[in-house]
Amino acid sequence: DIFTVSKEPEDEDIIWADVLKVADEAAERFVQMRETEGAKMKEDVESRLDFILKAVKKVEERSPQTVEEVLGNTQIDEQRILTEAAVYAEKIAVAEETVRLRSHIDQFRAILEQGGPVGRKLDFLIQEFNRETNTIGSKAQDIEIARIVVDVKSEIEKIREQIQNIE
Repeated sequence: DIFTVSKEPEDEDIIWADVLKVADEAAERFVQMRETEGAKMKEDVESRLDFILKAVKKVEERSPQTVEEVLGNTQIDEQRILTEAAVYAEKIAVAEETVRLRSHIDQFRAILEQGGPVGRKLDFLIQEFNRETNTIGSKAQDIEIARIVVDVKSEIEKIREQIQNIE
């Protein structure tokens, strides 16, 4: 009976204004964080695309050498060997695949610049990266190219992991 507690009536408009202010600030910080994270992810993906392009260049440089090696080993029935070697060289040539892979990388970069929801498009292109890389790996009968293909596939997987976080 000594104390009397009196409670001020709460002004719901003031409370609601405070809540909205805090929510707006939180949403703004969240968007800023997402933009910063997106920029870092884009930077990471771009560097991986550059790595893949360098690897494609190495494959393009090495591929004709493997064809020359096949064509250079002609000692018996020269015409028959040349014909067989030419057929084999055509089977192991990867120029079409490297051209398509370069095209896919260009498309990937263009989509990154579009903005908006691009995750599904990028995921589809990553599948195409894998197809071309797998074809290069299966066609090329060269250990150096095989090593390059493994490195490229590793980078593709890292890009795939990054784009899983893109809307």
